[in-house]
Amino acid sequence: MDRAFQRTKILTNHLLLQSSDPPPSLSSNACLSYSAPEDSESGNYAFDIEEMRGLIDGHHVKERDWLFGLMMRSELFNPKVRGGKVFVSPDYEQSMEQQRELTMKRIEYLQGEGVFKGWLTEKEEEIVLRICAFLEVLSIFDHSINIKIGVHFFLWGGAIKHLGTKHHHDEWLRATENYTVKGCFAMTELGHGSNVRGIETVTTYDSNTGEFVINTPCESAQKYWIGGAANHATHAAVFSQLHINGTNQGVHAFVVQIRDADGNICPNIRIADCGHKIGLNGVDNGRIWFDNVRVPRENLLNAVANVSPDGQYTSPIKNPDQRFAASMAPLTGGRLNVSVNAVYQSKVGLAIAIRYALTRRAFSLKRNEPEVLLLDYPSHQRRLFPLVAKTYAMSFAANYLKMLYRTRTPESMKTMHVVSSSFKATFSWNNMQILQVCREACGGQGLKTENRVGHLKGEFDVQSTFEGDNTILMQQVSKALFAEYIAVRRRNKGFKALGLGHMNKNRPVIPSQLTSTALRCSEFQMDALCLRERDLLNRFAFDVSKCRAKGASAEQAFIMCYQLGEDLSRAFSERAIFQTFLEAEATLPAGSLKDVLGTLRSLYALNCTEDSSYIRYGYLSVDNGASVRREITRMCGELRPHALALVTSFGIPDAFLGPLAFNWVDANSWSSVEAKKFKSSICSYFFLNFLPQNKSSSRFHNGSSFPKNPDSNQSSTPILSAVATFIQRLFKLLSTGAFREQCIRRRGDEEAYRRAQRGGTGLAVRVDMGFVGNKFTWRSDLYFGSDDYRIKVSKIW
Repeated sequence: MDRAFQRTKILTNHLLLQSSDPPPSLSSNACLSYSAPEDSESGNYAFDIEEMRGLIDGHHVKERDWLFGLMMRSELFNPKVRGGKVFVSPDYEQSMEQQRELTMKRIEYLQGEGVFKGWLTEKEEEIVLRICAFLEVLSIFDHSINIKIGVHFFLWGGAIKHLGTKHHHDEWLRATENYTVKGCFAMTELGHGSNVRGIETVTTYDSNTGEFVINTPCESAQKYWIGGAANHATHAAVFSQLHINGTNQGVHAFVVQIRDADGNICPNIRIADCGHKIGLNGVDNGRIWFDNVRVPRENLLNAVANVSPDGQYTSPIKNPDQRFAASMAPLTGGRLNVSVNAVYQSKVGLAIAIRYALTRRAFSLKRNEPEVLLLDYPSHQRRLFPLVAKTYAMSFAANYLKMLYRTRTPESMKTMHVVSSSFKATFSWNNMQILQVCREACGGQGLKTENRVGHLKGEFDVQSTFEGDNTILMQQVSKALFAEYIAVRRRNKGFKALGLGHMNKNRPVIPSQLTSTALRCSEFQMDALCLRERDLLNRFAFDVSKCRAKGASAEQAFIMCYQLGEDLSRAFSERAIFQTFLEAEATLPAGSLKDVLGTLRSLYALNCTEDSSYIRYGYLSVDNGASVRREITRMCGELRPHALALVTSFGIPDAFLGPLAFNWVDANSWSSVEAKKFKSSICSYFFLNFLPQNKSSSRFHNGSSFPKNPDSNQSSTPILSAVATFIQRLFKLLSTGAFREQCIRRRGDEEAYRRAQRGGTGLAVRVDMGFVGNKFTWRSDLYFGSDDYRIKVSKIW
């Protein structure tokens, strides 16, 4: 008992000496106090936000919310308290290695909770929308986890499923779904990315052993940027030139084991890390070299072509170009993933920027008047509301793309390729533009990682070049439109494919003077978009044909006409997106929801019409262009009362937005500084483990040691006073914000808790957190234990 007294006395003195009284709390000036937007904006909700969310999410709303909740319940998703709210987001202060390992642990947690059940073993048309919904939710938390899962399922799993046959499915699909096998997709090389036909990895066939032999013949042939290769992947779908009897049969895919069950790199394979990146550091991108790596003949993914035991090459697809196109099938799923995830990152950025603009004030219009909310400035509305309309438009287009993917057939693969390429490029470019504008709209606060917007730019910048370089994808779109144009002219029949049916109608005519009523008419808006597309297609076809007539090859002609091709592909994409918006709006009955959606649709269409191409090619006069601009400003003002409802309809839980979207004053208050100041020292105070005095010293939880007390005859009565002083000091600290973040990081010190419960000499704090109704609550239990008694004090706040 005397030993317990001495240790308590030392602890009390330590606390009293080291912890000075906190400075008086700072009171905010009234004009700078935070007022939640719900307090003033909620009464202006003119439509049902749940109905709007169901419309733009399109499917699996309950399943999305279940996954959001699953992540919020696990410490793996880094919950932290800022401004009185709990947020979950990756800890980007961790090293690259820590981020990678935590990403894998999160995936293992989700696997254990059944998130990936059926992803590769159920019928695709029945599971694909659920997969998309879950990937969209995961991308809102962290791009790295989404990409690592997408590579494993869409690329590696997609290669097995679409390029393999039954014996590949039987061996690999369930193992992939269960993460018994961790797959990667080894297509890109140091010297070749978009030009997959030019990859330099070479595979030959040894008929004596019935094996394929894979080689990296030069440094530019090393596989590069292979997600999962650096640390975790056990197998790879390796794309290589296949040489049979001296003839190059083109690019084919092979299953290659690159690590054994213990994580050791397999013989004749070399793997290096791609290193630190501007984003996606939770993904272990690696480089791979193959040195005479032998794999069984059965490891050729042979849905497209096969090699017999005696080395004879056969394929049901005789045309080499069509055979190559079939081999690229897994990329379509990857582009789908990138497209829809870009939309949801735009939603995150806009939700944060608009919520901030509804609470942040700047400048007074008159002396001694309150400062004006950012979103009440027409210039701020003009920055953000066209992007909200664009994001709603992309949401409907993404839902269309998912349905197109779900119901795809061999006959629709051309349309799927063109639309997915177009949307992938357009959505990812739009996303970067939206994040940049949102970052600027948040001012200096947009630079803070915890506020998410600025950091998302680095995380998602890669979207512009992976799964197909955007510029090249859009060139493919313009080439496909040209091919369809030439085919229709040769058949002398009308247009049907790729949404070009409007070219069978008379050329639309734009009125010489555009009124507000005309500009808001959906028929005019569609005419304006179709006029641009059809005219640019005619111009592009004429110029390419003219170059061909002068002796240029097809590729040379396309290169020479690239500017028209870029304008054409953008016109195609925006018209196709607008078409999906109209179709979504047509499903609604008359009412406030349809009215607001109609304003958003008009704003999106006029924002497209404001593009410089309308003046450049003469579709609009200068005066009409000015009318379009004025109408956009007017519609932005009309959407101002609906701002909060429009971003709340995105359905993103508060925990997945940054502190800037809520009480940014409290999040930056002195108590938050204290939380960081006491980040390590508070753990010493609150999680102390006093071991029995059978050694020369006792140690704190953090390893600080104090000398053994030689006096064993002191009275134990002062213990109660010392403990009371300690408890008073403890609760004084608890009343500040200093302890709250540590409650999350350190709760569950079960050994200290059990030791105190058993009555051994010890001190422990147990903290639980949860929801009572809709209110988030904490409960802290302080245990002080000795051989003779134990004290428990609880506090709930």
